[in-house]
Amino acid sequence: MQLWLIPILPLAGAAINGLTGRRTSKSLQSAVAIGSVLLSFLWVVKTLLGLGALEERYVEHYFTWIASGSLSIGVDFAVDRLTAVMLCVVTGIGTLIHIYATGYMHEEEGYYRFFSYLNLFMFFMLVLVLGANFLLLFVGWEGVGLCSYLLIGFYFQKRSATDAGKKAFIVNRIGDFGFSLAMFLIVVLFGSLDFGIVFEKAKALPVEASAGMITAICLLLLVGATGKSAQIPLYVWLPDAMEGPTPVSALIHAATMVTAGVYMCARSAALFMKAPIAMEAVAVIGLLTAVMAATIGLVQNDIKKVYAYSTVSQLGFMFLAVGCGAFGAGIYHVVTHAFFKALLFLGAGSVIHACHHEQDMRHMGGLRKKIPHTFNVLLIAALAIAGFPMMSGWWSKEDILGAAMHHHAWMYWAAWVTAGMTAFYVFRSIFLTFFGEYKGHAHPHESPWVMIGPLYVLAILSVVGGWLFRIPHLLEPVFKGIVPEGHSEHSMADMILGTAPGLIGIALAYVVYVASPGMADSIKSSFQGLYNLLLNKYYVDEAYDATIVHPIERSSRNFLWKVMDAGVIDNGIVHGFSGGAQNLGNLLRRMQGGEIRNYGAWVVIGAIFVLGAFTVLGGTK
Repeated sequence: MQLWLIPILPLAGAAINGLTGRRTSKSLQSAVAIGSVLLSFLWVVKTLLGLGALEERYVEHYFTWIASGSLSIGVDFAVDRLTAVMLCVVTGIGTLIHIYATGYMHEEEGYYRFFSYLNLFMFFMLVLVLGANFLLLFVGWEGVGLCSYLLIGFYFQKRSATDAGKKAFIVNRIGDFGFSLAMFLIVVLFGSLDFGIVFEKAKALPVEASAGMITAICLLLLVGATGKSAQIPLYVWLPDAMEGPTPVSALIHAATMVTAGVYMCARSAALFMKAPIAMEAVAVIGLLTAVMAATIGLVQNDIKKVYAYSTVSQLGFMFLAVGCGAFGAGIYHVVTHAFFKALLFLGAGSVIHACHHEQDMRHMGGLRKKIPHTFNVLLIAALAIAGFPMMSGWWSKEDILGAAMHHHAWMYWAAWVTAGMTAFYVFRSIFLTFFGEYKGHAHPHESPWVMIGPLYVLAILSVVGGWLFRIPHLLEPVFKGIVPEGHSEHSMADMILGTAPGLIGIALAYVVYVASPGMADSIKSSFQGLYNLLLNKYYVDEAYDATIVHPIERSSRNFLWKVMDAGVIDNGIVHGFSGGAQNLGNLLRRMQGGEIRNYGAWVVIGAIFVLGAFTVLGGTK
């Protein structure tokens, strides 16, 4: 089936634009960038149609990469139904975002460089999804981290953007170190990194009643997932990543890269199901992240920051599902989230474009008549993420709430309240942006159709995607024999109860920001301390700076630099050896001065030295 063509096409697009972009037109650069991803999507469709029902995993082996003793790691690509779902999301949503980006980035400098990076990201993300072993997955994992760094810091002349890029890179390296350790333990325990071998051997092992080797592996994998998918304690990079261009926020930090941690945990279900302690850790971390990020999102004023914390919170819901053993529900939310969150970010980009790069919602308002198409699609996205009945987010949220209820009642009610907060802060952004009087200074204008067109496609998917793609049923063959079969049907009472928080959140947002607009200021003044705490994001960044960043900076500056580098290495070793060599050279230079009498003097001194040596040696005998 030539699976290698799926990632190689975007790689070719990245190479063509990267190497020739300075000498080609923007229209040609756009055609290369969009065409490479579109061809990849079409090849995915052709491949999946050719593979049929995919009841079994299909593998292609290309060559052996590492061979050491009994360990053999190949460059192998594999497709099963889980891979198929992710391939469709990455290439399908990726194509739409590439089209949108040609309009959004048209006036930006470095246009070819942007699309080269974006195509390169697509290559690495597809390698991550297609890889048939942990090491190849890790190659894609590291590659998307690199591209994230490049794209977040795309506006490299802007200090905040470069700082955000470095922050994302460093925080993700912490998580990736945990992933690396997990791979070493997998080799020790299973003697392989191949998914088929590892998971088949894992099925035969007993469930660990207490912490053991598999628990350690899963917890280390979770460390990697918390970095890539922005969970506690490594979530702090994602909100700052909004410094990058908005299409980057939509593709990398909403629809694809940040879901890699969820995908990796679902892919490793055979391991996690043997480690209930690790599963519980996944669920708890996911739920805490969902709650915390949702509370922060309640008070943010930057429209992209609201949706950034929404992404962190929704990723927490996905981890909650995975930790409860509902791997299919977690991936289901990955898919529906890709639809409505890409739409939210791209819609926000259309608002920012309309308002001439204004991102503060306090300087917006009344835009629904000025940019009606953008209002329509953003309203649909808001309804979907709020869990409005029959919208795409409603289906996956119901499955996650059902899984939480069967796991722990307290988890269900915490997730239930968080769902209400989600609806509230998303519709707060809608009401502040599109209702009331316009408070900005520019003259808003609707975005071009090259941007609006993809938004309407995503809006359609946000409406029908939930019932059109019933992912949990689709993925049953992937988790068969790994996850016990459960009942995904919900009673009418469960569905009404699960729908209630979204409707309540929408109603409260309407009351506070439309019906009684002064109520928001009254609430803020009544809870000023809590408001400041949330507005400053619980001071987590400040705490990290005080306890980790600044001590490392001080020790690096005062000890590693001034003492070790400058004192010991430079002045002690480097300058010491160079100074000694220089002094010796000066002495030898005087000896070879070209004057006969000096040569004679050295001959006499040498003769005296030799005679003295013979005398001493002769006396000792």
